[in-house]
Parts: sequence; C-alpha cells; structure tokens
Amino acid sequence: MRMLLRAVLPIEPANTMVRNGTLGSTIQKILADLKPEAAYFVATDSGERCGVIVFDMKESSELPKVAEPWFLAFNAHVTVRPAMNPQDLAAAGPGFERAIKEFGK
Repeated sequence: MRMLLRAVLPIEPANTMVRNGTLGSTIQKILADLKPEAAYFVATDSGERCGVIVFDMKESSELPKVAEPWFLAFNAHVTVRPAMNPQDLAAAGPGFERAIKEFGK
C-alpha cells in the first residue's frame, strides 16, 4: 500500500548534524533502506526541517522498520498514513458509490 510519511526533525539535533556533516548521510541511509517512490524536504511553518516521503508498505508490521530510524537518528515526530495517486482514486469509485448508497441519504 502506498504510504505518506512525514518526519519533522527538531531544530536540535538537526542543527548539530548539519554542523558535523552527518545530516545528509543519515537521511540517505534511511532512504536507501526505505526505497521511496518519492522524497521531498521542506521547512514546516514553525521552521523545522521536514521530510515528506512516499513509499510502499506491504504489511503493518513494517511500521517499526519505517519509523524507528527517524525516531532514533533525529528524535523526529513521524506520521504515516495511506495515500492515493490519481489511479488509486479512480479505482476507489465503487467504494464511494457503496458509501453514498449506504450513508449518503
């Protein structure tokens, strides 16, 4: 299942990692294990560094493998949720129709 991970890195330890040159290599190592479909890096509204990553998760038991590197390396705040691309959304049509018939009155 396609998932969207958002990892918000606290100012510290991220600043220290930038200064000692380990931020990029740590992120690269995590991404190499995750094999994402896409990865973007942005600043949050409060000025923290943030990774927004789309990846495939076959089983929920993979969640620790996905989230723990961010927790341990950065003390990051991590959220993970299912995500759909346009093709997934189109395939979801019958589910929408069923919900409308059952609950859309």
